[in-house]
Amino acid sequence: MTSSQQKTAIILFDLDGTLIDSTQAIYMSFCEAYKTMFAEPPTFECVKNTIGHTLEDMFLQNGVAHSQVKEYVKTYRIHYRSLMEEGTHLLTFAKEAIIKAYEFAHLGIVTTKRGDFSQILLQKLGVWEYFDDIVGIESVSFPKPHAQPILIALERLAATQKGINNHRIYMIGDTSLDLSAALSANINAVGVLCGFGNRGDMESFNVPLCENTLEAVNYIAQKCGI
Repeated sequence: MTSSQQKTAIILFDLDGTLIDSTQAIYMSFCEAYKTMFAEPPTFECVKNTIGHTLEDMFLQNGVAHSQVKEYVKTYRIHYRSLMEEGTHLLTFAKEAIIKAYEFAHLGIVTTKRGDFSQILLQKLGVWEYFDDIVGIESVSFPKPHAQPILIALERLAATQKGINNHRIYMIGDTSLDLSAALSANINAVGVLCGFGNRGDMESFNVPLCENTLEAVNYIAQKCGI
């Protein structure tokens, strides 16, 4: 593989809907949280439509009162930790995309999932070794679509010290939250249509949209002259 000294770009990936599918684990954990709180769980589609947002926002969008959100999130995470590994798999072409990107770029993860959970999943799926760092929800005060998670990732990856300017830094994600965060951080955004985002919403950002993450990485490689 290419040595880190020869890498001339940075690629940040969203996680759910971009590299992995953990929909089943997420929904099952949601159901357990509602049952624990003696409430009727939302439908699968209702939960699926909110994936990518913070857990707090997901519960609020699914009818939980502000005063109860903290308890729902706490219960969710207890169940998710036990369900996540069995209920998560890499999306089609995701591993190929990661390996291709690793040939020419430093790689990071920017997600609204907890960083420790995300690292466990990526280790289990056999791809953690390709990443330099991960910025999870616990590392930020302002999650996507705010620029802060991306700016933290770039600081940790020492983009300036590596001499990589913003023209060669990309964020790949499956929702408008990812695209908005990237543009707010003044880096390139590439959307993928293999996840949870609404195509119409994503088209409004005027950025490249690809069918899957491998197609997105190949597009970036071409733009970088690889």
